[in-house]
Amino acid sequence: MNFNELNIIPPLLKAIDKAGFKTPTEIQEKVLPLAMKGKDILWSAQTGSGKTLAFALPILQRLYNKDIELWLVDWKKTRKIRALVIAPTRELAIQIWETFAPYCTNTNYKYTVIYGWVNQFHQVKAIEKWVDILIATPGRLEDLISQWIIKLSYVEILTLDEADRMLDMGFLWDVKKVIKRVPKSRQTFFFSATMPKEIKELATSVLLSPEVITIHKVDAPVSAIKQQVYHVKSSNRRQLLQYIVKKKEFSSILIFVKTKDDTEYILEYIKAVWIKCDSLHKFKAQNARQRALNSLKSGEIKVLVATDIASRWLDVADLSCVVNYNIPLAPEDYIHRIWRTARAGKKWVAITFCVETEKSNLEKIEKTTGIKLEVVSDEDYKNEVIPKWKIMWYDNFDENGKEKFKKKTRKSTWIKFSSKTSKDSKSLEEKRFSDKKTSLKKTWNTKVSNRTTLFKTESVRDKGPKTIWEKLGIKSRTVKKPVSKNTTKKPVSKTSPKPISPRSTWSKKAPVRKWPNKKR
Repeated sequence: MNFNELNIIPPLLKAIDKAGFKTPTEIQEKVLPLAMKGKDILWSAQTGSGKTLAFALPILQRLYNKDIELWLVDWKKTRKIRALVIAPTRELAIQIWETFAPYCTNTNYKYTVIYGWVNQFHQVKAIEKWVDILIATPGRLEDLISQWIIKLSYVEILTLDEADRMLDMGFLWDVKKVIKRVPKSRQTFFFSATMPKEIKELATSVLLSPEVITIHKVDAPVSAIKQQVYHVKSSNRRQLLQYIVKKKEFSSILIFVKTKDDTEYILEYIKAVWIKCDSLHKFKAQNARQRALNSLKSGEIKVLVATDIASRWLDVADLSCVVNYNIPLAPEDYIHRIWRTARAGKKWVAITFCVETEKSNLEKIEKTTGIKLEVVSDEDYKNEVIPKWKIMWYDNFDENGKEKFKKKTRKSTWIKFSSKTSKDSKSLEEKRFSDKKTSLKKTWNTKVSNRTTLFKTESVRDKGPKTIWEKLGIKSRTVKKPVSKNTTKKPVSKTSPKPISPRSTWSKKAPVRKWPNKKR
């Protein structure tokens, strides 16, 4: 089936041809004809199945057809928020905003995105110019509604993307508030990868006689992904990571970690092997996140270390490998992680490190997916040498850059790294503490010595030489100081009045009032 058979308007077909899409995906074939009729839809599908385009095309086509009926396409019209898309994270909202860009230009509709952790000045200015389609995160949307900047009384289409993720992040209450402000006569698209009880209750309250669509169970991953497992000791995980990262087969690697602190440790491990890398977590600024993602897409960086925040929204065209440094507790999170390699049906590798404490999590994943992961018995990674130095700063990764870097021995560029045992780290800490003690003693001795020299000079000053001439062995030249004429004291005349101090007036007794004698 082609897009021409789905009754799509010509301006949208031009944009689809420019993007290079020829045939629709499964979800687009099932959703688009029902959405064009104006029906509410509840669907669940795997990430990377083309769901963003599945709700972007019907939104634009409905607005375009309604404007043709009212003869408002070519005329100047008042801009009002007529379509609202809610996404759980900033990155997913920006990704949806990028997919709307080529299709809105052909249909002459304004669109914008708003999200938190950023100053709202430019976002408010964009909304004041009036927009037709608004893409927002629930927190910032509720904030601007409370400031009376956004009004949702004209919304015709409402879409909730990744509703289960909103539940995990605690945004469900904010979403319910927003839904109350939207008019009831609307069309709604509701997407959720999983369907817990809270999401089912929300779907029943939001949707009116919906069409339910499910494409591939979310728990069943793609057979195209090559899944491998390394049973490793926790002490050998770093060696295995270096072994995988050095492979030339993988042009771009995404490593998933539990916490933000783990990202910092692993970045140090990868930098020590002279491989370009960057991190991505929720405590990082939005500009830094986008910079890291763009550098991975362009090929400036080979490795990106991320937490589960990037497991659903990250979209990289040629991602060759995904590494699970820690196995997640929920098997659904594992599925979303490995799906990063299978965007648009591409075949790549997903590798997991399994420690003894995480074997129970691996068994859960195998039960839910129904697939036993391939166990790799290769132990060549044990021959990897862990570098003894931790790199804090570097400019170039070339061989010339390495040689220049090795020549430098400053403390700012090189810090010793204890990788063998905990005793080495203790000895280093003791050395640092002893160095601090010696430095403090030196400073104190210098202060005391300076004081003693001052006292000595004062005591010897009368006996020693008084002038520079005598120190040099030359007779001193006594120079009489000229006496100024004004220094002589004037004699005080006896008749001159004494100066009265200001307090002398207060010391005087107040005059006593004498009453006149009364006549008898």
